[in-house]
Amino acid sequence: MSIYKKYLGSDFDQLHPKMQQRFSMSTENGLAMIGRGKMERIWNAGLHVLPFLHFGTRRNIMFPETGQDIPFTIENYAYKDRFGRETVTWIRQFHFARKKRHFDATMIFSEQENRIIDYLGNKQHLAVDIDMKVNPDGSVTIRSGNQRFYEGPVAFRFPDMFSGNAEVNEAYDEAEDLFRISVKVSNQTFGDIFGYNGYFKAEFKHVKPEEIPAYAKPLREENRE
Repeated sequence: MSIYKKYLGSDFDQLHPKMQQRFSMSTENGLAMIGRGKMERIWNAGLHVLPFLHFGTRRNIMFPETGQDIPFTIENYAYKDRFGRETVTWIRQFHFARKKRHFDATMIFSEQENRIIDYLGNKQHLAVDIDMKVNPDGSVTIRSGNQRFYEGPVAFRFPDMFSGNAEVNEAYDEAEDLFRISVKVSNQTFGDIFGYNGYFKAEFKHVKPEEIPAYAKPLREENRE
């Protein structure tokens, strides 16, 4: 069973059928999704948030570039991490004219917390509580909550004043046969900081564990949730 179906329970069946397929990847079915499309708009709040966004590029979390109609790819693979946890990758790539930027994450289902935990970046230093809600039209809204920082012996809850809280809305557009997505990251001090909205077409395929590309997995795995 996928970690998303486990979290949503019977609400999972209220998703649009294509959205159910979108969130059904697991090691049981070996399903992966490769999406290709464009971000119609990528924006940020301006100069005062650029240091924060530049820092995010070091961990493949956020980035300072903005633009319109930016080519975009997203890859979701399911695998068991070295702690035996069902894990789903979110490898998002934004192909700007001069460089490629990433916004990567890996998600697990926490049995202890009975919720999804999102490890942001390529080294899983930031663990974020995730809430998912199915909307009446079969789309889904994903919101981030408490955030915890882990590195070596260091472990602490990220103060809210320094946290970037994300809201993601994803839906299937039947008329265009594609998925639409919008993301907004905000902070209680600075307000809206960063976001993007656009679309992608998806290819679903079955992938063996050894076929999952190395770049899709984090450089470091964190056991603390």
